[in-house]
Amino acid sequence: MKQTPVSHKLVDRLIEASGLDDLTGASIREIVKLVNELERESGTKYIRMEMGVPGLEPPEVGVEAEILALRRGVASRYPMIDGVPELKREIRRFVKLFLDLDVSEEGCIPTVGAMQGAMAAFMVANRSDRNKLGTLFIDPGFPVQKQQCRVLGHDYESFDVYDYRGEKLGPKLESYFKTGKISTVLYSNPNNPAWICFTEDELRTIGELAEKYDVIVIEDLAYVGMDFRKDYSQPGVPPYQPTVGHYTDNWLLLISSSKAFSFAGERVGAMVIGDKLFSRTYPDLKRYYTSDGFGYSMIFGALYALSSGVNHSAQYALAAMLKASNDGQYNFVEGTREYAERANFMKRVFQENGFKIVYDHDIDLPVGDGFYFTISYPGMKGDTLMRNLLPYGISGISLAISGSTHTEGMRACVSQIHKSLFPLLEERLKLFHKDYPGSK
Repeated sequence: MKQTPVSHKLVDRLIEASGLDDLTGASIREIVKLVNELERESGTKYIRMEMGVPGLEPPEVGVEAEILALRRGVASRYPMIDGVPELKREIRRFVKLFLDLDVSEEGCIPTVGAMQGAMAAFMVANRSDRNKLGTLFIDPGFPVQKQQCRVLGHDYESFDVYDYRGEKLGPKLESYFKTGKISTVLYSNPNNPAWICFTEDELRTIGELAEKYDVIVIEDLAYVGMDFRKDYSQPGVPPYQPTVGHYTDNWLLLISSSKAFSFAGERVGAMVIGDKLFSRTYPDLKRYYTSDGFGYSMIFGALYALSSGVNHSAQYALAAMLKASNDGQYNFVEGTREYAERANFMKRVFQENGFKIVYDHDIDLPVGDGFYFTISYPGMKGDTLMRNLLPYGISGISLAISGSTHTEGMRACVSQIHKSLFPLLEERLKLFHKDYPGSK
């Protein structure tokens, strides 16, 4: 038995107790629970790469704004479902200044994180036409969004986009759209977990096909501005965060405060609906809602039923952070650049110890450094790799649950790996590579 930071027997016992027969099928939160138990029973601190928890301090301007709102007594009052005016105004400004999209304030709606935004989007967009079945996921992607569809009873399709970039994307998308069964198409940009980013030509392809086949595009911008290969940090100055909104009227954006502003704990984000989609009517929506209006059904149908509004004080926090960014007083992109520095080091040390980067290219460029990267170890399948790394105090999640066809790989998140942990990571990877030399 190899000498490792955590005993193999403890790892095996806790995996068996968890009921997770195959770790590649485990959800993010199930892996989090398992690693919490391993840390508690072993007393060993893990290199935790399984969950995208922000690893930076939130902006002081947001914290102070929320404190002031609480002191004004907002906690005793229900917020309006469609959001406080200050936040709606700053969401509209942010979308114009950083994405170069014009949108009315009525389509700028706070949500309980981007996850609630996705849930509400499925509840309305996937019910807009009784002859359509559900969502096409451009994978790899955030696995919980598929779980949301399953909970709602919606069908979905998916494909791994890595082999369908550039000119290959259009024919692949059209093969699904032309069936007439796709209500919505969803992707993240930058991508979770591969960190690939769609080009303007690819976004134009998605938008034009969405127009042709009347498909609603749900663009998940959880990592807005965080393709650090370009500078998207200056308000009102190109280049702008790429978006499909320039190529179709059928667009809906999900914007998170969790990563860009390290404000995950307050569960506040935004849904932004293009003006034409917001005002559009779909008679089939009246099967579920009192109105056939898309925007009205979103606010007073789906979001009302889900939470009856977003944390009142957190709305003022997000408004303040967006205003500071919009006014050029806070550079939210620069505030997250440390993630790229961490990824750069971590990718190098993994590769020096026998690992491969799975999604290594963004068409003809090396994939950028950011919040996530993907790894595999030659000769080890996904479940084996995850099990073998746990005794070395290293955790991640399987690529299989992200819809990737590269099921031998893992997603690594850099957010919890402070630079002070770099020597420990390197030490453990060297030990792992020494113990498994046959996997070169």
